[in-house]
Amino acid sequence: MEPSPSPRKDLYAAGAAVLLFALAALVGHHVQDRTETLRLRWPPLYAYAEPHVGPGTPAALAVAVLVIAYGPRIAARLGGPALAWAAFAGSLAWIWSLALVDGWERGIAGRLTTKYEYLRSVDGVEDVGAMLRGFTGRILYESPDNWPAHVAGHPPGALLTFVGLDRIGLSGGGWAGAFCIVAAASAAAAAVVAVRALAGLETARRAAPFLVLAPAAVWMGTSADGYFTGVSAWAVALLALAATGAVRRPWLAGVGSGVLFGWTLYLSYGLTLTAVIGLAVLLAARTVRPLPWVLLGAAPWVGVFTLAGFWWLEGYLTLRVRYYAGAAGIRPYWYYVWGNLAAQVVSVGLAGVAGLRRAASRLRAPSPLAVLVLGAALAMLIADLSGMSKAETERIWLPFALWLLPGAALLPGRHHRWWLAAQAAVALSVNHLLLTGW
Repeated sequence: MEPSPSPRKDLYAAGAAVLLFALAALVGHHVQDRTETLRLRWPPLYAYAEPHVGPGTPAALAVAVLVIAYGPRIAARLGGPALAWAAFAGSLAWIWSLALVDGWERGIAGRLTTKYEYLRSVDGVEDVGAMLRGFTGRILYESPDNWPAHVAGHPPGALLTFVGLDRIGLSGGGWAGAFCIVAAASAAAAAVVAVRALAGLETARRAAPFLVLAPAAVWMGTSADGYFTGVSAWAVALLALAATGAVRRPWLAGVGSGVLFGWTLYLSYGLTLTAVIGLAVLLAARTVRPLPWVLLGAAPWVGVFTLAGFWWLEGYLTLRVRYYAGAAGIRPYWYYVWGNLAAQVVSVGLAGVAGLRRAASRLRAPSPLAVLVLGAALAMLIADLSGMSKAETERIWLPFALWLLPGAALLPGRHHRWWLAAQAAVALSVNHLLLTGW
């Protein structure tokens, strides 16, 4: 059904978002120049100014033009499975091309090999059992042989993923980067599956081009958080299938969702908030029937990691000590509590902002899609208020930002190409004017 016309309010929301981002940039640069407490070179983003073009520039422009010109028309003709595959292919092309704007080494192969990243620790994991037993003991700065920032900042499942890639012969930054990009691109397909299950095929068709041409793709390639986004997205998608009975064996989809939800617990502590999005799915579907199956699927991960010597809660509480002993102890909460939200303007784009406004306007009688979008916004807000995400949220919150993007389906169809153009303009501007850290 065509959304009710109120394009002026959509433009007001987009304009307010631009002003918020501009204010965060102006205030952020002023604070950083005077006090150096933000620990960012181009606040509110983890980036610095470096206008550039690269081998991915022509491809990125071509993908943008094709999706803007033909994306809505093609999506309107595709059935469910084909739509999901098309979203995956389009997202894959968009993420790859944006990553290659920075070149192969700087944009992909070298991203996960810096001193902060997982690949620096892969060769040191000779005994997985010993690593798990001693993982928490190496989190604090004062610990002997403490972990690099990203390894210490996450449960061991993240490191184990790259150890696993290395063990099967896919070693090095190139393979790790490609793996993260493919996983991240699959998130667009997962979102299409979830939206179709909850809100119908027509709504999924309207959402698909926005999921493809997401400005968040700038940080999905190449970042481990892109991989986390793919895993959590499929956890939500399988839950939607189980909750709506859109598959032959809903219980099996529920177990599969639980397996992925359980794995996210050991990829990132912050992904526990994906449960908020999961609850939004159950609320939209008006059922809690899949919950026992989800818990059944998640429980083995908790058992395996705990028996192997890693206790999740101990790891998280130890991380909090390291987190506030580092840059987070200096970075001011008063700035990041709103600056983090400003950073999302360039992650979800102006269409994502306008779609969120549409979803919020339906609070009295929310549609399933509005419930899903608002659930993601709530998860993001909780993460923001927690104080455990000071800066870099354009990357860290990718698993939440993904679910704001389908809200653009609520915008009038006759304006979709203009909103898609705005999405592409944001992504291309950020990627060519700034050199992002991830």
